[in-house]
Amino acid sequence: MRKSALLWFGLVVTALVALGLVVLSSASEANALKHYGSAYAYMIRQGAYLAGGIVICAAVALFDYHNWRDHEVLAWLMYAVILGLLVAVLFSRAINGSHRWLNFGPVRLQPSELAKLATVIVLAVWLDKSGWRVELFLRGAFWPSALIGVVALPILFEPDFGSVMVVGAVGFLLMFVSGTRILHMVPFALAGVAVVVYKVLTNANRVERLFNERALYQVNMALAAIGNGGIWGVGLGDSMQKQLYLPEAHTDFVFAVGAEELGIVFSVFAVILFVAFFSLSVYIARQASDRFGRFLVVGMSFLIFFQAMFNIGVVCKALPTKGMALPFFSYGGTNLLSAFFAVGTILSVGIHSYRDRVHMLGRKVLTRA
Repeated sequence: MRKSALLWFGLVVTALVALGLVVLSSASEANALKHYGSAYAYMIRQGAYLAGGIVICAAVALFDYHNWRDHEVLAWLMYAVILGLLVAVLFSRAINGSHRWLNFGPVRLQPSELAKLATVIVLAVWLDKSGWRVELFLRGAFWPSALIGVVALPILFEPDFGSVMVVGAVGFLLMFVSGTRILHMVPFALAGVAVVVYKVLTNANRVERLFNERALYQVNMALAAIGNGGIWGVGLGDSMQKQLYLPEAHTDFVFAVGAEELGIVFSVFAVILFVAFFSLSVYIARQASDRFGRFLVVGMSFLIFFQAMFNIGVVCKALPTKGMALPFFSYGGTNLLSAFFAVGTILSVGIHSYRDRVHMLGRKVLTRA
């Protein structure tokens, strides 16, 4: 592991966070004024989440990732606690027809965001412990699919189809990377898709989003914002669509505001940053000192990259309308804290793999001497 890779990775994350704050500060003004009477209300909260995220990132980066495997009770405990939160949230007050948030005083927690992290960690532990047995049907396909399904089911009933899709995608990616046979994975993948399609088609609101043009209002407004921005944009702070024409300008459609104010230059640069984030993560994974580290890095980086590409695809009307936050850009505490946890895990693998390699080289030198 080269230190330069970790340095570049840190710089890319810093660039994403900085650009996200700049765009969000503008995109959130109108909604903040409407709901709180202050243009800076959302930014003050996001700043607090950012401070917490940096602390979490540092703590997780210093935490030796091997502990998740060597003391696997930690991983299973995390999985069990978050599963309990996923069940508890189903009994919470519905907001816009969904049960997604738990309130702990002034803090709002979205368990489905945490479930994505738990899925990566538990599957990484299971698949690494399984070794060559991942080629067996039960060990490599059935039980990992069951772990995914147990988490995905309560999320499906919230309902939060986007998070179900993310959990399923990252879970099956880890199974594939570990060496699970594709033929063993196919039945479970098809079953999962069938359940989600059934739930979507039996949910009147979701069907309307898919087939009713009037329900595509936000996407149409987002496309108008992108078109209005042109190459160089209309200028930071001068977006028209954020003036309550685009209801979710500070959350799911923050990318559209950035494209309007800063133009295609912003759009291309943001995509390049996310691609660089994933590419550097893959390099860190390849240089990891063990399979477990590779699984963790691939899973955590894919969580962020997949959500980013899906969000941008929705905003550009290339994918069906589905609310999904843009990591490091969208307003939201749990999403930002989860992203920093993922970054911290990737750094932990990189840092401790580098130390392992230095230690190993030192032992070789002493042995030869």
